[in-house]
Amino acid sequence: MSRALHGGAAPRALLPALALTFNAFVWGLSWWPFRLLHAQGLHPLWSTALIYLLALALLVAARPRALLQLARTPALWVLVLAAGTTNASFNWAAATGDVVRVVLLFYLMPLWALLLGRVLLHEKLNAAAGVRMALALAGAGTVLWPEGGGLPLPRNLPEALGVLGGFSFALNNVMLRRQAHQSPAARGMAMFMGGAVVAGALAALLTAAGRVPAPAVLPLPWALGAMAFAGCFILANLALQYGATRLPAQVTAVIMLSELLFASLSAFALGAGDFTGRLLLGGVLIVSAVVLATRRGH
Repeated sequence: MSRALHGGAAPRALLPALALTFNAFVWGLSWWPFRLLHAQGLHPLWSTALIYLLALALLVAARPRALLQLARTPALWVLVLAAGTTNASFNWAAATGDVVRVVLLFYLMPLWALLLGRVLLHEKLNAAAGVRMALALAGAGTVLWPEGGGLPLPRNLPEALGVLGGFSFALNNVMLRRQAHQSPAARGMAMFMGGAVVAGALAALLTAAGRVPAPAVLPLPWALGAMAFAGCFILANLALQYGATRLPAQVTAVIMLSELLFASLSAFALGAGDFTGRLLLGGVLIVSAVVLATRRGH
């Protein structure tokens, strides 16, 4: 990526990196609207299903042929599952748990991306990739390390969902790159369908079991807000496709770590997290990994 940042080739690397950063910005702040909708009586699983159903309907109306391409391409259904699991896990966790801890556990994702990129994409591992991963994981570990000692392991459902979401997001990014030859509309269809189907099916099952409340009817202003939120997710997912299909999985994973910064700062500003010295140190390590990712290859 670094060599492409020089001379006339700069846009080929810079634009995908900016697209991934935009996606990270949307996801970094997404916990807030999901919490607001949760306070209105709409569980994060139901709101995820609703928002992605709206996005899916818009995409089907604009690109109906993509639905046929999705139906005829079994490999894209892996993307459906990966994207759906990512959305259901992360949105549920961020709306109900400690935002910073959930996002940091989600971003153990670079480790999964490194391994999945090697297995599924046959990407080579080198010392530079190892340094970036070490910095990223050290940053996450610094923030998550318990005060009384011990390993930074998930302690509750939101944190476990954060880990699951990170793994499925890594698989999502790797599959986007592996299926780069498919049309952007078909890949987008798979991602939006995943968010609607996986979250919707899980919400229905848990509601039937009495574990999740039935969805509340939103007042008109909140319904319009949910539609606007769906539009943001459309743009963010298209940006993810653009960036993830043009950069190696390891680089995608590290650039997307900027979501940690967006989520941490927004959580602090809105009273959903504490900004401590340990958080600052972890953030420095993570941002350092992002900077190194932009200089990949030197």
